Amino acid sequence: MTYETILFEVSADKVATVTINRPEALNSFNKQMCVEFRDLWARLRDDDSVHAVVLQAAPGRAFCTGVDVKNASDILMSDQLWSKVDPGEYLGPKFNKLWKPVIAAVHGYCAGGALYWINECDIVICSDDAAFFDPHVTYGLVAALEPIGLRQRLNLSEVLRMVLMGNDERIGAQTALRISLVTEVTRLESLRPRAHEIAALIAAKPTLAVQGSIRAIWESLDATRSSALQTALKYPLLANRESVPRVNREAVMKAEKVFVTR
Repeated sequence: MTYETILFEVSADKVATVTINRPEALNSFNKQMCVEFRDLWARLRDDDSVHAVVLQAAPGRAFCTGVDVKNASDILMSDQLWSKVDPGEYLGPKFNKLWKPVIAAVHGYCAGGALYWINECDIVICSDDAAFFDPHVTYGLVAALEPIGLRQRLNLSEVLRMVLMGNDERIGAQTALRISLVTEVTRLESLRPRAHEIAALIAAKPTLAVQGSIRAIWESLDATRSSALQTALKYPLLANRESVPRVNREAVMKAEKVFVTR
């Protein structure tokens, strides 16, 4: 597929950089972008040259302002009531069974449907100009899908506050850090390099171990604790025999390395 709404490249360090690319529409998504992301996630899933992904957006005022309201009528993919599909099923990496780590680099406005991506990224960092909000109820629309996904990251009171305050309150970068919506705040000019740095450090690790860890942890969210632990055992049994021999553990332990403390 030739992409019209996203940019995509892979660097020598096995990091794929995906850029939401509709700056003229505040990087909002439409049906075309949904279709392209579903294709891209499948492509990245099967590409052995990719070990980690950075998700960013074209420069401007917004990372993404959700669905493009000028073309929102077809965003549920069908005119038939029982054939409609949540666009998150197309946009989300985990919904598309991509278990390679995805690091989101958020700048500017991150609103409404943009949370589909935030909800399913493994690490989210943002620049100091970031502002998170969900305007649905302000416009008389039910906020349901995105905030339910967000409950995996935030406690109930924070999600409800975001939903009910609507367009009247923005979660700034420092508040986003405090409530664990993001794990790091940078200056705008440092955002992309830092996201790539994190992705490259992860990409350098044995990819089977990384992907198995991600899959086990994410799938545990849909199960009880005891059930999740029983299911999770299969991932080390399957992957460890393949991934561990690729690493010289003694060399790793002896290597001189400056560890970063955050």
